[in-house]
Amino acid sequence: MIEVYYIEDDKNIANIVKDYLSEKGFTVFVLPSIAEAKCALESHTPDLVLMDWNMPDGKGDTLCRWVRGKWNELPIIFLTVRNDTCDIVSGLGNGADDYIVKPFEPEVLLSRMRALLRRAGNVSEQYLSCGAVAIDKSKMMVLYQGVEISVSYTEYQLLLLLMENKGKTVTRERLLEQIWDSNGNYVNDNTLTVTMKRLREKLHQPLCLKTIRSFGYRMEDEA
Repeated sequence: MIEVYYIEDDKNIANIVKDYLSEKGFTVFVLPSIAEAKCALESHTPDLVLMDWNMPDGKGDTLCRWVRGKWNELPIIFLTVRNDTCDIVSGLGNGADDYIVKPFEPEVLLSRMRALLRRAGNVSEQYLSCGAVAIDKSKMMVLYQGVEISVSYTEYQLLLLLMENKGKTVTRERLLEQIWDSNGNYVNDNTLTVTMKRLREKLHQPLCLKTIRSFGYRMEDEA
C-alpha cells in the first residue's frame, strides 16, 4: 500500500482528495498544519507528500526546504490556488517536484503522482527515522536533526537493526548474534554495552532510544 501525507487545512478539499486516492489503493493521512506534518514525517517516511502552499502556520516552501534537508528523494507535489502560481514556480527551486493548480481533476493528480512514484522508487523503505535520528539506507548514512553523524560500521549495524524493528524490544542476545556472531566476531556482552554507549553519545543521547534493563533495547517514537 502506497502511503501519502496530504498537508492541507481545508477539510472539504482534503476529504475529496483522500476519498478519491483511497479508492485507487492509496493510504492517505491528512495533516492540517506544518507543525503536525513535521511531527508525522519525523516518525515515519511516506511514499509521497502532497502539500498546500498556504498553511495556517507557514508557507509551503519553508516546509519543502525542511523536508529536503532530511529526505532528498521524497516526492513532493504542491496543490494550490492559481493566485499563488508565481510563488509556486519559484518554490520548485526549493525542492518540490511538481505543482497542480486548484481546482483540478483527480485523474490529473493521480497521473502526476504515479509518474513521480515511478521515478522515485520506494523512498519509504530507503529512509528510517525515530525522533531526531534518521538513517538513509541507500547511502548508509546516519543523521541527527538532519546533520550527518560519523559512526562506525558496527554502530551503523546496531542502529539499523533497532530502527528496522522500531516499536519492538530487540534482545541483547539477538543483537550480539546478528551484528557480531554472524560476522565471525564472537565477543562478550560488555562489547554491546560499550558500542551502545558510544552510539548514544554521538546521537546526543536521543530519548527515542530506550534501554530495557537486563533485556535489550527499543527504538520508540517520542510522545
